[in-house]
This record gives sequence, structure tokens and C-alpha cells, in this order.
Amino acid sequence: MELQDIWPLFGLEITTPRLILRPVQDADLPGLARAALDGVHDPAVMPFDVPWTDASPTELAQNLAAFQWSLRNRVSPADWTVSFGVHFEGRVVGAQDLSARDFANRRSVETGSWLPQSAHGRGLGTEMRAGLLLFAFDVLDADFAESGAKSWNDASLAVSRKLGYQPNGVTRVAPRPGEVTDEQHMRLGKASFVRPDWSVSVRGAEPALAQLGVRMREK
Repeated sequence: MELQDIWPLFGLEITTPRLILRPVQDADLPGLARAALDGVHDPAVMPFDVPWTDASPTELAQNLAAFQWSLRNRVSPADWTVSFGVHFEGRVVGAQDLSARDFANRRSVETGSWLPQSAHGRGLGTEMRAGLLLFAFDVLDADFAESGAKSWNDASLAVSRKLGYQPNGVTRVAPRPGEVTDEQHMRLGKASFVRPDWSVSVRGAEPALAQLGVRMREK
């Protein structure tokens, strides 16, 4: 018996022209921690709702591992988050998360991601989000995808606009005490998705979808 026979999500793999996205396993955690410690953003501002990057190097690595383990513990058809490690040139360079609540009825997913600053400016953020959207719309049979970013985060919002997302409301958030800003929500319908000029290769989808309780609808 292999690990993916016990936890089918570990057999899931999405390949884009330059990247491999696969659910984070324990062997990926050291590389993921190194990528995070490389510096994800300007320390003067916080792009995340939870300021996890403010921790000391030791705490950051331990918190990152604990977070990944907690996601696995909460996977169920009613509510799931799958954190994909983003592999580029043989190493883990970041994470791309996909989550859903009551997917069977809502047919809507949410995404979130991060890359270290050293990997910015190469189009990797767009490629990994586009790859995950192709998987969500064409394999999971989702109708909508939602995302969000702080109003000052032009790079993240530019990726959303490039892929066809539309503004979907604003909320006021305080990721750090005294650091108040607007969160711009974005929503993308399947028909509005600006598809890339490439396709993805997906391995291990059927058992992974069964674990998530995802069933294709009759056409």
C-alpha cells in the first residue's frame, strides 16, 4: 500500500508549462519553509489576513508545518482546503490553495497563494493561478472562483483582472493591530475565464475527487 492509497489527494498532480502543483506532503515542508523565510513581501505591509510572516524564523517554520497538518485534518466533502506546493525548477517555491464549502451545491471555490519575492516578476503567480482555475473549472466542474487581495496589492489584483475576475465587494480588515485597510474581493465565472494558450496535465484526479466528495454533474 502506498501513501496515496491512504490519502488520495497525495496522488493528485497538476502540471503547467513551467510548474508542478501537488498537495503539500511532509517532505515538502522544509523547502516550503525556506521559500517563506526568503521573504514573501515588504515587511512594512501585510498582504495576509493572518500575519503569519511576522513570526520568528523558528516559529514561522513550525507554524507553517502545523497549518499544513491542520488542513488535512479538516478535509471533508462539506468543507475542504487543499494547499498545493508550487514546484519550479526542481524546488518548492510557494503555495497555491484551493478551498470550498458545500461544493456539491455552491459549485464555487476560493483561491489564495504566496510566492517569495525572489520568484516575483516571472509570471509564475499568473501561471499557477491559471493552472488551478483550469483544474477547478474543467475537472472539478466549478461554476465560480473567488479570490481577494488588499486594495494596495496591485500585483495580485492585476493577476485577477488578467484572468477575467470582476470586483465583488470590499470589506475593511485589520491584519495587524492599527493596520487597517480594504480587502478587495474578486469573482470569476466559468464563462468569463480568460484561458491561457496552454493546457494542464492532471494526474490522480479521480481518487482525489472521490475523497473530496466531488461528483460531476450530468450534462
